[in-house]
Formats: sequence, C-alpha cells, structure tokens
Amino acid sequence: MKVAIIASNGGAFDAYKVLNIATAAAATDAEVEVFFTFEGLNMIHKEAHKNLPLPEGKEHYQEGFDQANVPSIPELVETANDLGVKFIACQMTMDVMNLKKEDFVDGTEVGGAATYLGFAKDADVSLTF
Repeated sequence: MKVAIIASNGGAFDAYKVLNIATAAAATDAEVEVFFTFEGLNMIHKEAHKNLPLPEGKEHYQEGFDQANVPSIPELVETANDLGVKFIACQMTMDVMNLKKEDFVDGTEVGGAATYLGFAKDADVSLTF
C-alpha cells in the first residue's frame, strides 16, 4: 500500500494527525511519503517542531496527551523517520520562507509539487492536512 500525505498546516493538532497516520501506515509496511509545505514545514523544522502550538483555548489537551502517554511531536517525527516515512520539504515554500535543507530534521528531502505528484499518482490513500 502507498500513502501520500500533504501537510500544509503547522499546529500541534495537525502534526498529531499527520504523524499518527504516517507512523501507523508505515508500521503496517505501507510506503509513506509526506509533502510538507507552508506552515506544515514546522513539523519537520529542527527547532519549530519542538514547540508547535495548540489552538487557542485548547491548551487543556496537553494534559490529556500527557495522561494518555501520547508521544510528543519530536518523538513521532523520530519514529516516522525510523519507520522509513519519506519527508519531502517543498522547495518553493523553502525559497519563499528563506529556509535551507539543513533547517530540517535529518533524512528530509527537498522537492517540488511534481515530486509529490509522482508518488501520489499511484497512492492507495491520499490525505491533506
């Protein structure tokens, strides 16, 4: 199975959605590729992914995450990497935001929309967050 995900939003809720599905799919031997664009790049940014905000008024969820032993965003990023989830940082967005490949977690590749489309065209599942 192939799972293609676009991550264009950069808050904690979005990161949990993207990384939970990506790691679950990879754990079942699916081939998974996540295309990070715009604020979604924060999920794989070496510093930003450590402090992704919860939506205003939803800060109480953090206590629930902690009580339920939900892994942190950095732990999920590491797990996804370990499971072979392919991270693609959008080149155009990186140029607009003046970001470099070195700004992202190890293993991140850089590509454009065509890179994502080449994978997604044959995907069994395609999701956007």
